[in-house]
Amino acid sequence: MGRDRRVPWARERGAAPPWERWSAGRAGRVPWLSSLVVAVIQQVGGHFAALNQPDRAPLDTFARLLLLIGPAFLLLRHRYPRTAVFGTCATTALYLGGGYAYGPVFLSVVVACFAAVVEGHRVAAWGAVGTLWAGHLLIAHWLYRWLPPTGDGPGAWNEEWAPAAWAVAVVAGSELARVRRESWARERAERAAAERRRGDEERLRIARELHDVLAHSISVINVQAGVGLALLDDHPEQARTALTTIKAASKEALGEVRQVLDTLRAPGAAPRSPAPGLDRLDELTEQAAGAGLRVEIETEGARTELPPGADLAAFRIVQEALTNVVRHSGSRVARVRLRYVPDALELRVDDDGPATADSLTSGGNGLVGMRERAAALGGTVEAGPRPDGGFRVQVRLPRTTGRRETR
Repeated sequence: MGRDRRVPWARERGAAPPWERWSAGRAGRVPWLSSLVVAVIQQVGGHFAALNQPDRAPLDTFARLLLLIGPAFLLLRHRYPRTAVFGTCATTALYLGGGYAYGPVFLSVVVACFAAVVEGHRVAAWGAVGTLWAGHLLIAHWLYRWLPPTGDGPGAWNEEWAPAAWAVAVVAGSELARVRRESWARERAERAAAERRRGDEERLRIARELHDVLAHSISVINVQAGVGLALLDDHPEQARTALTTIKAASKEALGEVRQVLDTLRAPGAAPRSPAPGLDRLDELTEQAAGAGLRVEIETEGARTELPPGADLAAFRIVQEALTNVVRHSGSRVARVRLRYVPDALELRVDDDGPATADSLTSGGNGLVGMRERAAALGGTVEAGPRPDGGFRVQVRLPRTTGRRETR
């Protein structure tokens, strides 16, 4: 129970600070409420400061007006921050020149300086605060002769460190707030970019899965449908075999498509059935045989367990390669060679061709999907015609990858 308790000022990691969420929610609005609060504080605080500093000039109508003009400039601090910071500093300089009591008159300067620096007008804020400090030096050590209160003497130089420290503290605090705001904005932009990138990668993965499943199964169904139509009139009893193959292929395709769609409906949920791998090559062989393609599988080296991502990629690449043979090659024989080496799996799919007429004009994403799958694991895919005719797909998938694999 104690672990779930949070202090009131705690915030989520990466979330914007309270004052930034407050200003963001009121972007474009006039900050009249906060300006009114500053005005009340300056009026009340200035009254009590005058009572405690009898050697300064008493507050008159002009002083009360100056204590209102400063907060009035704060109404412009979101749209015109430079005007606000210079206006408050000028008003405060007039207040000091009138010889009135030191007090919360500087609050409007602090708020305006903070707003200007956070909005990116750093030079304006530094210049305004520096000008106010220089004006204070002139008033305290030179202009005091002609300014109220009467009989006032020069200020002590050893006391000037306090106004200087105050000016530095105001600017430094504003700069710290600006840096933190930029850091939070950068973190939010990076998180948004990472989320978009993850979404793009997930959409690409799902598109590859659907393409591989549907392209292979529909190719088998298309071939068997043609066979069934050809046998339906003369040999209706033989058409049953084609229809059986169509039923099995469509059932398997529906099951895999449903599994992909389930991951969309429930993100992060475990799949109901394991992802396919090279242990299901026999199923591909049977499906290809149903489409009239004989597949010969050859294995070299000791077969070892592959990482889940590499196992799935190898299965999908073989599936897509056999689909391309069925659709685009006149060969009825395909050879699959699996070669296990210490650091990788080398995969090769060959057919003797020749290419069919529709393969010269048809376009698809099969080879692109193969390369994307291999590249995601740090592997390579080479595909193209063989010198002696036919077509070859050659793949190399490393056993270990430099990125995390997801099922």
